[in-house]
Amino acid sequence: MINTVFTWLTDSALRFPDKIAVVDENGSITYNQYFTKALSIARRIIEMSGGIAKKPIVVYMEKSKEILVSFMGIAYSGCFYSPIDVDMPKVRVEKILEILDPQFVITTEELKPIFEKFGYSGHYILYNDVYPAGDDLSIVKKIADSIIDTDLLYVLFTSGSTGLPKGVSICHRSVIDYIDCVCEMLNISNQDTFGNQAPFYFDNSILDIYSCMKTGATLYIVPQKLFFQPVPLLEFIRDNLINTIFWVPSALIVVSKLKAFKNVDLNNILKRVLFCGEVMPNKQLNIWRKYLPNAIYVNFYGPTEITDACTYYLVDREFGDDEPLPIGIPMKNTDVMVLNDEDKLVKQGEIGELCVRGTSLAMGYYNNPKMTEMAFVQNPLNDALPEKIYRTGDLVKYNEYGEILFLSRKDFQIKHLGHRIELGEIETAASSLNDVNSCCCLYDEENKKIVLFIDANLDEDFIKEQLKAIIPEYMLPGKLVYLNDIPINANGKIDRIKLKELI
Repeated sequence: MINTVFTWLTDSALRFPDKIAVVDENGSITYNQYFTKALSIARRIIEMSGGIAKKPIVVYMEKSKEILVSFMGIAYSGCFYSPIDVDMPKVRVEKILEILDPQFVITTEELKPIFEKFGYSGHYILYNDVYPAGDDLSIVKKIADSIIDTDLLYVLFTSGSTGLPKGVSICHRSVIDYIDCVCEMLNISNQDTFGNQAPFYFDNSILDIYSCMKTGATLYIVPQKLFFQPVPLLEFIRDNLINTIFWVPSALIVVSKLKAFKNVDLNNILKRVLFCGEVMPNKQLNIWRKYLPNAIYVNFYGPTEITDACTYYLVDREFGDDEPLPIGIPMKNTDVMVLNDEDKLVKQGEIGELCVRGTSLAMGYYNNPKMTEMAFVQNPLNDALPEKIYRTGDLVKYNEYGEILFLSRKDFQIKHLGHRIELGEIETAASSLNDVNSCCCLYDEENKKIVLFIDANLDEDFIKEQLKAIIPEYMLPGKLVYLNDIPINANGKIDRIKLKELI
């Protein structure tokens, strides 16, 4: 059993030295190049730090293969990485730097002057100024051999209800546990080719990065501009023989919404369609299943705090357009508990909060003990020993198959006209209507109205009439806002913050 993720890169470089590891718009690198450049970066870090490990190092670059090499260089050095997006607002970057207090920043000569404007006064490592040397391995090995599986691998920043960034801190062991499960479940091998959509500061990218590294598969970084051009996007998949994708549902919906499958046949190419990050409407999934009937579809669910996914549902039956898609069953070596308001396990049909325990849990929020204590709490079902669980804040219930159904966020549960309402249930109903491409439901607290943002060419009265057949009248939206495109955030999810501004 391995105890560090970079062991995968070492092994793949030995087994497949000349195989293409990562491809971006500017070229490709082999597994040997990946390995040797990562070692050289690790050596530079070790020499500049005096061999002091377990420190945060920021990576500030455009999305590219060089970011991934930098991640591994940091890991080999015994430190942990934290990516900062080049388009991130200045105030957010400054807050992240305040939380991390990083020892180094890895960037490029072109981006260094931009980063200096954030007030960072530490050391810089310029990617192109680092070159491999013959004794890199022997120098790095001394540090790498001392790393244990509970040492941090990365810190990814998310925003909580306050909007302030929280640094989710994940150790090597959690990623190893997750990727071992995924690769076994999906039979990933060195013959596979992944098409990456998720930004590298978003936890969905973890599956792409490390599944490929572990197995020797090839990772294509799909150009971001293609996600606004569905036909060229599918042509990119076809031309590069990409057989596995793990995208947010919004990216999948763009393809099905604009009927791109009629122009590009992927039926004998794309064999795994994986998704996570938000609810996937069955109406849109059914379009994918119609055109790619031989592909495997898996709905993963989980927040960043549990290393990307804690449950999964391998789609194994037909669903109506108005039915919710299950989030399924727990990942291997992960325990999921659904607790009611009294912190007891729910009964069949009862709604509760999804809570998680196991190796997948984050170590906490970096440099933020108060928020860590609020989210990572003692298991109320265990009063004999200390045992942490993570409270996701998601409301779920079990269906008749014993599968978990996601209903909504706790903060998306509203009290309206004397009823408790899950906004996610309204979204599922609206998504099922013909000619509705996408939608999002919010609550206008000031005017006490349910607001449905909708991308559709349908009359408002017609929409409400159709919804009446699916949901109770008290759940009907009091206001419809038509948008040609529902805004999405940098992670590819529906941008609820921007939509709130439109209420």
